[in-house]
This record gives sequence, C-alpha cells and structure tokens, in this order.
Amino acid sequence: MNRLYYIHDPMCSWCYAFKPVLASLRQQLPDDMEFVALLGGLAPDTNDPMPEAMRQQLQDTWRRIEIKVPGIEFNHDFWDKWQQTQPRRATYPACRAVIAAHSFDFLEMDSPDSHQFENLMIAAIQKAYYQQALNPSDKQILITLAETIGLDRSAFKKVLEAEACQLELDKQIAQSQQMNARSYPSLVLGITQNDSKNSSFWPVSIDYRNAESMLETINMLLEFED
Repeated sequence: MNRLYYIHDPMCSWCYAFKPVLASLRQQLPDDMEFVALLGGLAPDTNDPMPEAMRQQLQDTWRRIEIKVPGIEFNHDFWDKWQQTQPRRATYPACRAVIAAHSFDFLEMDSPDSHQFENLMIAAIQKAYYQQALNPSDKQILITLAETIGLDRSAFKKVLEAEACQLELDKQIAQSQQMNARSYPSLVLGITQNDSKNSSFWPVSIDYRNAESMLETINMLLEFED
C-alpha cells in the first residue's frame, strides 16, 4: 500500500500553520493511499529556561508565519509574559502526550484504526500553546488537557509516564529520520511496488497556501513509479 507520511511536532508553529491545508490535502488523496502521522520530536526533555535569544527567535517565527500564511494568528502573550509561562526548549513531553492519548483510541473506540483522541490532543496542545499562552512542556498542563478531551487524569498520567511511551516516541523519531525528514512539517510519499515488499520514499514540498501543488507532486511520483 502506498502511504503519505506526515512528520510533525505538536509544538511546531509551522505545523500549526499547515493544519488547514493539510486537512484539505488529506481529503483529496487517492482512496487507496494510507495517511500516516509520525512525531519527529523537535526538542528533547530539559528543565533549563529558554535563553532570551531563542525566545526572540521563536516569537519572530510566529510573526513571519502570520505574514506568510493567511488566517493564522498567535497569542504573543506566551512570549511577552515569559516569566509566567516559563518557556523551555522541550517538545518531547507534548509528543509523548499525543502518543499517550492515542493509546486510549485502542481501548475506547470501536475501531483500532481510530485516531480520535490523538487528534484531539494535538488540537488541545496547539490551542493551549498558540492561543491560550499555556506551556505544553509542563506535564501538569498536558494532564489537564487530557481531561478536557475526555480522558481520565490518573489513567492518562500513568500512560504518559510509562517507559513504553518514550520508546514509541523513539521509534517514530527513528522512522522519520530514516526517511530523511529532519524539518517539520515534512511530507514523504512511500510507494510500494506490487511485486515488492520494499518502499521507495519521495519528499513532497510543503505548500502552506493550498494543496494543489502537493497533489500534483504526489500524482506525478505515483505515475513515475507505476
């Protein structure tokens, strides 16, 4: 089966900006193509405060996105009130929260293929970070967000802190790196020939304004490999 891999991080501002066009792209993919989201993991765990230069760099990135991508806005209170929000360059906690939330999809939904809680957690993290000036690097924030999407606090906390959660994140990071996806968001088309178990991987350039150019690239690659 052919697959379109989406490599992302819930605390990647460019991934947040790409969300509307990604939704449009997914709706137009061929029916026989599987969409696979992988967490790339922008920044590992740390308790160190974010340096001033990096705080300024990231706020400048938010401003560039607001100019480049129509309809995307950020709450800059997160940076203006940095003494209260206490930014850290750590996105692994948010990535683990997405993995932990997805584990409840298998327990509570009729179909094991459902990604309902996974998607709800991504949306909750992005809303908290980009609109509510909350810090998803903090475990307690993530546990509270899990409760807002309908998960039990104590059960979610147990899964979030389990070693298996970090092992799954390590696995997804390694898989994305094997496809040479080292910036976020990234799209990689995996094409499997009918007579082979091996896949070839092709990068698809991101377009933050519309899905058409990406669809053209995908269709061209499918025809080339046919």
